[in-house]
Amino acid sequence: MIILQVLLNGILLGGFYALIGVGFSLVWGVTNIINLAHGAIALLGAYITLFLFQYYGVDPFLSLPFSFIPLFIFGYILQRYLLNLVVKAQIFMLLILTFGIEIFLVNFMTTFFSADFRSVTPDYAGESLIIGDIVIPYIRLAVFAICILITLLLSLFLNKTWTGKAIKATSLDIDAAMMVGINPAKIFAITFAIASGLAGVAGSLFSLTQAFSPSMAGSLTLRAFIVSILGGLGRVEGALLGGIILGIVETLSSYIIGESYKNAITLAIMVLVLVIKPTGILGKKYFAEVKH
Repeated sequence: MIILQVLLNGILLGGFYALIGVGFSLVWGVTNIINLAHGAIALLGAYITLFLFQYYGVDPFLSLPFSFIPLFIFGYILQRYLLNLVVKAQIFMLLILTFGIEIFLVNFMTTFFSADFRSVTPDYAGESLIIGDIVIPYIRLAVFAICILITLLLSLFLNKTWTGKAIKATSLDIDAAMMVGINPAKIFAITFAIASGLAGVAGSLFSLTQAFSPSMAGSLTLRAFIVSILGGLGRVEGALLGGIILGIVETLSSYIIGESYKNAITLAIMVLVLVIKPTGILGKKYFAEVKH
């Protein structure tokens, strides 16, 4: 029964990883930008939830729109008026730029919220669903359900709306997209805005499951990167699968081998996937091609 509990914990954790990974994957697949500031943007969402909860008593789950909207706007402005200016630069320059943004955001959060670990603990934080020997915290179950729901809604958006189809078309062939009247700069900005908003929501949900601090930005970005590699760039269903795999691998390796080895095991599996299927489990070759 212990192993079932561990697997369940991994699946629940995987839902969060899917949500934080899907935006990272989408930006990488569409704009060819590896956004090293993704984890810091997610933590901004966590601190928005903390601020609203501590000072205004807003339930953490009700704070999700307040994380999404400002970070959506922030992401749009950041891409449209900064990153779009250098989007055709070498990938190394884009890495340096997004890393600089991450450093700025981490220092911003450290200045205003301190470097201490903080947590969001509503009154119902300790309540759990108990099935035999299996314990499922209601908060983790709700976080998992919301993450999966948002990921599926994103898939519907990409497949059923004009903007979503324009995003997919731009990722497939930017020149062909321009020929049918799609503005790549605008699509890049919308894509980055969606990813930033979703990262903010993921950060808000993350604040409910464990303590956090600005120093965790790099760790969250790394996990979003691994999810993208495992599932395949630009693939919503790939992010979902990659997130679940990452969550299970982390919890199983922590239980069987030890907490200190989980990162090594996770990275080893990522390398294995790259060797066997470089495009990711569900990835296609056309994603992450260099845009002209």
